[in-house]
Amino acid sequence: MTPRPFRVTRRRQETRDTWTLELEPLRGAPLGAEPGQFTMVYAFGVGEVPLSVAGCPGPAGGDGPAGDDGPLVHTVRAVGAVTEAICAARPGDVLGVRGPFGRGWPLSAAAGSDVVVVAGGLGLAPLRPLIRAILRRRDDYGEVAVLVGSRTPADLLHRRELAGWQERADLQALVTVDGGEPGWRGRVGLVTALLRDVRFDPARAVAFTCGPEIMMRLTARALVDVGVPADRVHLSVERNMHCGLGHCGRCQLGPLILCLDGPVHDYDRLGPLLAVREL
Repeated sequence: MTPRPFRVTRRRQETRDTWTLELEPLRGAPLGAEPGQFTMVYAFGVGEVPLSVAGCPGPAGGDGPAGDDGPLVHTVRAVGAVTEAICAARPGDVLGVRGPFGRGWPLSAAAGSDVVVVAGGLGLAPLRPLIRAILRRRDDYGEVAVLVGSRTPADLLHRRELAGWQERADLQALVTVDGGEPGWRGRVGLVTALLRDVRFDPARAVAFTCGPEIMMRLTARALVDVGVPADRVHLSVERNMHCGLGHCGRCQLGPLILCLDGPVHDYDRLGPLLAVREL
């Protein structure tokens, strides 16, 4: 429950209301996390919020099976007092970090399979370390497709890295937006429409998706409809995380406590729960 002090070493603005922060511990070992896990980040004097890990050394540190050889990275949208305070943190400022918490993406299940990654909006942040881990060991996978949807071109995250993915010959990276802007020559439409434009064998594919819940439900349904087994479609769902330890029960979704049992689940189990309006 006690946050460790982490110093902000770099701050980069992604969009009008979203920043990416790089953090290093003031002392002790780097925080090791799996892609898909989250931390609780504390702005001293303001409060604490759960944030998906957008980049982090792996559990063993350094360039391990899942980790980056770099700092803890969080991509944060300023939507309230705590996230506004975190986004306003400058290099040299100190934030508190607890974690990592939760179950991450089952990356080992994708070895030898085609991989489809579908991100909506800020959902690209928890998928970013997964994509980077796949690309570090690209030969371990079949076809790999990364599909990214955004409200507008101005809302796209990690644009330089995304452009680099689009230039790779061994990766299918497509981007679409809900509404274009003057000068936008890319695709306009739902991210699910991109599925028909990428190569993958549904019967041997593993899919990972994160974004707004409605987007994830539609994406999972579209993947299952084309033949991807429901237990090989993985979603990341975060609801009202507060303690990270399963004590408070605020993130309960039916029989699940998402901070412990999630945030990543397969659609075979999660789909029926998401369909219940009262949940």
